[in-house]
Amino acid sequence: MAEEVDVVVIGLGPGGEDAAGRLAEAGLSVAAVESRLVGGECPYYACVPTKMMVRAAGLIADGTRIPGMAGDSIIRPDWAPVAARICDEATGSWTDTAAADRLTGKGARLVRGEGRITGPREVTVGDRVFRARRGILLNTGTAPSAPPVDGLADVPYWTNREAVQATEVPESLLVLGGGAVGVEMAQVFSRFDSRVTVVEAADRLLLNEEPESSGLLRQVFEREGIGVRTGAKVTGASYANGEFRLHLGDETLAADRLLVATGRRPNLKGLGLDAVGLDENARRLDVDGHMRAADGVWAIGDITGKGAFTHVSMYQASVAVRDILGEEGPQAAYRAVPRVTFTDPEIASVGLTEAQARDQNLPVRTGLAPIPESARGWIQKVGNDGFVKLVESTEWGVLVGATAAGPAGGEVLGALAVAVHTEAPTAALREMIYAYPTFHRTIETALAALDG
Repeated sequence: MAEEVDVVVIGLGPGGEDAAGRLAEAGLSVAAVESRLVGGECPYYACVPTKMMVRAAGLIADGTRIPGMAGDSIIRPDWAPVAARICDEATGSWTDTAAADRLTGKGARLVRGEGRITGPREVTVGDRVFRARRGILLNTGTAPSAPPVDGLADVPYWTNREAVQATEVPESLLVLGGGAVGVEMAQVFSRFDSRVTVVEAADRLLLNEEPESSGLLRQVFEREGIGVRTGAKVTGASYANGEFRLHLGDETLAADRLLVATGRRPNLKGLGLDAVGLDENARRLDVDGHMRAADGVWAIGDITGKGAFTHVSMYQASVAVRDILGEEGPQAAYRAVPRVTFTDPEIASVGLTEAQARDQNLPVRTGLAPIPESARGWIQKVGNDGFVKLVESTEWGVLVGATAAGPAGGEVLGALAVAVHTEAPTAALREMIYAYPTFHRTIETALAALDG
C-alpha cells in the first residue's frame, strides 16, 4: 500500500536537505530520500574538506614568505593533521549521523535508498511507494565524469572523493583537468611537496574565467614549481608497476597518482523521469523561475545547469519551498551568481566575463587594476598577486560582471556581487568611500580605469 505524504524530496545535497527540513517545519509531511550521505557532496568530498586542505596549504605558503619580512622559517609539511581534521571534524569518518539527526529533528522522514519516479506524484524506494499530494522535489546532483581517453576506464585514478580521503601525499601527481577542482588540488598537493603537473585540453587554465585570471594562475603555478600543460591532447592512459601514465602523442607523463578533474555529469539516469514527461538523457533539467520542471515536479541544484555551487542550490531551494507552500516571492534570477576558486591567489567572479558579455552583443568597456600597485598590495609585498577587473555595460552604466583575483579575493567579491545584483550605477560606485588601505580599495582604481 502506498504511503501518503505531501512532498517527496529525492536527493539530500545542501539544497535538498534544506528544502526538506523547511517544508517539514512548515507542517508538511515530507519523505526525504537519499541513497548516499545526507548533505551530499559538499560537506564530505567537496566544499568543506577541500577548503580545509586549502587552509593548511596556505599556512605552509605563509611560512615560506617569512624570510625577508619577519625573520627566518623552516617548513616541514605534514599531511597527517590535515587528514585527521577532515576525517574527524569535517566528515565524522564519512558518516552522516549528525546531518540525518538534524533533518529528522525538523520533522522530515528520512528514507534510505534509490528513489525512482514511477508515476505522476509517485516515488518508489525499494519496496516502498510514496504518493505526494503536492509533488516531488529533485536534487540528485552530479557525479565525477571522466573523458573518453583510451585506457582511462581501466586505471585506478582518483576523483575529488579519493583525493579528499588521502592519508598520504603522493610523491608525484598528474592532474587531468585545469578547472576549479583541478587547480585547487594541484596547488594543495604541491605545497605538501608533491611534484605536480596539470594537464588541460583547453588553451588555458580556468577556461570559463577571464583570460587575465588564467594567465595569473599559470604564472603563480610555474613560479611554485607546478607544471602546466595546456592545449594538451591526451591520447591514452595506463597504469603499471605503481605508475600512472598519460600519453600525449609522442610524449608520456608519469606519476605516482592520477587525479581526474574533468567535470561532472548530472545524476538523472534511472530516476524515472519519463514517467513525468522529462528526459533522463538530458544534460540538465530546464526549470522556470519557480523551479518547476514539470507538473508537480520541482528541480534544484546542479541538475538545473544554473551553476554547480552549494550557494546556488540553497538559493533555489528557498525559491522552490516558497512555491510549494504557495507563498509569494521573487522568481529565481541568475545575473549575479558568485563563484570562487580557492587557489592562492583566489579567483573570484560574479556575473559575466568580458567575453560572455560580448557574446551576448552587449556593448561593454572594462577597467583593470593590479593588486601589487595598490597600497595594500605594496604593504603585502609577498603573496600579493592579483587584480580587480570590472565589466561595465556602456548602455546601462552598471556592472554586468567583475573579477577579484588576489588575497581574500572571495571576500573582496562581496562588494562587487552587491553592485552587480542591485544594478548599482557605476557613477554611484565612484562616489563611495573605500577604506584605506584595504584590498577592496582596488575597486576604486578599477572604476577609474573604466575611463581609460
